[in-house]
Amino acid sequence: MIQDFKGKTAVLTGAGSGFGLECARIAARRGMNVVLVDIQADALAAAEAEIKALGARTMARRVDVSKPPVMELLAQHVKEEFGAPHFVFNNAGVGAGGLIWENTVKDWEWVLGVNLWGVINGVRAFTPMMLEAARSDPAYQGHIVNTASMAGLLTPPNMGIYNVSKHAVVALTETLYQDLKLVTDQISASVLCPYFVTTGIHQSERNRPADMPAAELTPSQRIQQAMTDKATGSGKVSAADVANKVFDAIEHDQFYVFSHPKALGNVTAVTKGQIVYMPADTYTNEGIQTYTEFLNSFADALEAAKQS
Repeated sequence: MIQDFKGKTAVLTGAGSGFGLECARIAARRGMNVVLVDIQADALAAAEAEIKALGARTMARRVDVSKPPVMELLAQHVKEEFGAPHFVFNNAGVGAGGLIWENTVKDWEWVLGVNLWGVINGVRAFTPMMLEAARSDPAYQGHIVNTASMAGLLTPPNMGIYNVSKHAVVALTETLYQDLKLVTDQISASVLCPYFVTTGIHQSERNRPADMPAAELTPSQRIQQAMTDKATGSGKVSAADVANKVFDAIEHDQFYVFSHPKALGNVTAVTKGQIVYMPADTYTNEGIQTYTEFLNSFADALEAAKQS
């Protein structure tokens, strides 16, 4: 939806690492003003220094995206400094796994707070001012990208809390796209659905709030952590590759953005053969197993974990 990025403003959450940082780098190189948002202070400071060194006019804010008043204040600061943004990337995310009944209330509050409410808050805070800008300026163009996951299209076992959050983001963004089309042709939306890519999300516990302490990991949660570490660490597609896809989608008003388009075959296969994706070899068909195969191997791993 945006063809000329120079002089435009980008707001990116989760900008201290992964997709957020890579998109910030592209935005800076294309001459955009860059608003960096992250919860991790040291990563945010490093990102700010790097983006400033690229010559971009930069604002950095340490923000908990799960808090509506904080996001509303961020939007106010952005508007005062740059006016309405043109590109909003609701990207901040955390991960959690394990058998779904073993997740604590604090687990649910944390994951849904960042992954879902972070997107809700970003949409609510920035969309109205973008629409106002569009009404005031026929040349204004805007685009909102929300980060979901292939886990928003598939429902692999032992990842329930994460699956729920990402399915909700897909639904939210599909609705946002259609709602925008009802009222304007100047603003559009995309949903990013990456597979396993090295971004730092598998180390999310480093940013878990002190008032939402984690309980001792269960065997199923330890297994999921190990599997996620392996999958994200063996990726052949980089966060930089995905960031380039995001900007291509913005330029061509492409709604779905997939890091691994071939993985869409897994979505169809679920309806036909009850298969589930698991990272035996993350990016080949060897990573597709039947539920029976997965559950048998999972049961063996769970039993071994209990005995260790």
